[in-house]
Amino acid sequence: MTLRTLLALLFLTALAACGSGERAIPLGEPVAPNFRDADPVDFGRQSPDRYGVHGIDAARFQTSIDWAQARRNGVNFAFLKATEGGDLVDPAFRDHWRGAGEAGVARGAYHFYYFCTSPEDQARWFIRNVPRSKGMLPPVLDMEWNAFSPTCAHRRPAGHEVRDEMRRWLRIVEQHYGQRPIIYTTPGFYEDAGLDSFRGYEYWLRTTAKSPDEAFPGERWRFWQYSATGLIEGIAGKVDLNAFSGSPAEWQSWLATRAHP
Repeated sequence: MTLRTLLALLFLTALAACGSGERAIPLGEPVAPNFRDADPVDFGRQSPDRYGVHGIDAARFQTSIDWAQARRNGVNFAFLKATEGGDLVDPAFRDHWRGAGEAGVARGAYHFYYFCTSPEDQARWFIRNVPRSKGMLPPVLDMEWNAFSPTCAHRRPAGHEVRDEMRRWLRIVEQHYGQRPIIYTTPGFYEDAGLDSFRGYEYWLRTTAKSPDEAFPGERWRFWQYSATGLIEGIAGKVDLNAFSGSPAEWQSWLATRAHP
């Protein structure tokens, strides 16, 4: 191929890209959600539609994601499952992490906590597998009862023990990433562990049948996981849907102060 031919091909490629009308969306620029829900819920006055910034969480169950297309359809952020316990890595984490980052999706990683491994070992495992990347969201500690582990399913420590283990994990991870982690939890775990008294952290709350005001009375939240049956162009199958607690302008302000520099 001659240099003249190569230059002509490059020109045609650039022209086609310009004619498509598509552009890379910068990290943090809000895009309104273009989502559907296979099983929508009426949350009353606290509808997810009240919130202008939405995103997803993803794990190995999301086997095919066109991240650029998902971004254009309003996936502004993605929390990606990274690790479990002290020895498990989600097999899709690295691909999801790379794809989300390349598409300008604000990305964060979460750790699913096990009560059969010390918080120190679990924190080190998370740090070993999650890179410190520019623009990353704060790390997330996923606290819920594990009903599926063959070894940990029936171990449910008292609330004061749970909170002590959480503090130990959070302290190590915050020191490493330079960001205060976010806590993800469910209504049942929140009540059992007495997390209404666990202060100083932002919450990502799961409640897909009731509004946060109903399921977590009096608790402030930063992210709300409101559906497990979301349908988004660019993502094969159903996916969890999440809302940010503020306006698009507040999202940009929050991201500027909470994302890794």
